[in-house]
Amino acid sequence: MNITGFIFTILLILLFVLLIAFNVIIVPQAHEYIVEFLGKYEKTWGAGLHIKIPLLERIASKVSLKEQVLDFEPQHVITKDNVGISVDSVVFCKVFNSKDFTYGVENALTGLENLSATTLRSILGEMDLDNALSGRDQINARMEKVLDESTDPWGLKVTRVELKNIDPPREIAEAMSKQMKAEREKRQTVLEAQAHQESVITRAEGDKKAKVLAAEAEREAQATIAEGKAEAIKKVYDAEAQGLKMLREAGINESVLRLKSIEALKDVADGNATKIFMPADISNIVSTAGVIGETLGLGEKAAEKVIAETVTEDPCCDDEEDQ
Repeated sequence: MNITGFIFTILLILLFVLLIAFNVIIVPQAHEYIVEFLGKYEKTWGAGLHIKIPLLERIASKVSLKEQVLDFEPQHVITKDNVGISVDSVVFCKVFNSKDFTYGVENALTGLENLSATTLRSILGEMDLDNALSGRDQINARMEKVLDESTDPWGLKVTRVELKNIDPPREIAEAMSKQMKAEREKRQTVLEAQAHQESVITRAEGDKKAKVLAAEAEREAQATIAEGKAEAIKKVYDAEAQGLKMLREAGINESVLRLKSIEALKDVADGNATKIFMPADISNIVSTAGVIGETLGLGEKAAEKVIAETVTEDPCCDDEEDQ
């Protein structure tokens, strides 16, 4: 083999290696490649190793199957009550059909952005400002449904739509701020009034219970005192009855009764009185002034004086003299 043939063989080998190198395609994970044969759709390559026929096949597009987050520019929208607001939205979507995504629309993401803006204006144009501010979940659900149905022919699946911001005009925002402040002050006043009412009711109930408990305690104390007095009186009478019973059982005679009379007279004389009236029959009780003096705790002469005064002032004697 001459040198010319050798060089030609080397060039053929290099050309073959280059053809293989440029036509062996590795598709990464979560991607798909659209392959055309002579300008017509032939097949879709998934993740893995593929070999392309040189000059006859070409890769028309490389499609990512990952979920994409599309943050669109804020849109100026006029609500039902003619208030201009700025709305910023975010759309989450992913490709579920690479062929439709490639051939369904020229630029699917740009079309989704324009469709999102028109849908947002249509939905908010049917709502007033208050409903738009408080009904974000409703707006998100309606937009997601409309966009998902509209983008199905494009091979796109809209998974979620979120309204990031709804900015009303400055003067309306200030008015809303004042309204919210007034509403908060109103709620605070109502809560304070309710707290005061509950406090007064609780205090009144506590005072009522305290008075009821005090009345019950006083009633129980009075009942206990009355029971104690009744028990004491009963014991006194029981003791007196017992004493009388014992006297009867002892067979008491006249002499004992006279002695008890003298003892009672002694108790009467034990005081600050300067004059003592004695029974008329005192002479029958004692025989001498000495016994009376000893009994009353007086001297013998004082006892004689007491006897003399008693006899002199005896009502029975006075009646006989008057007759």
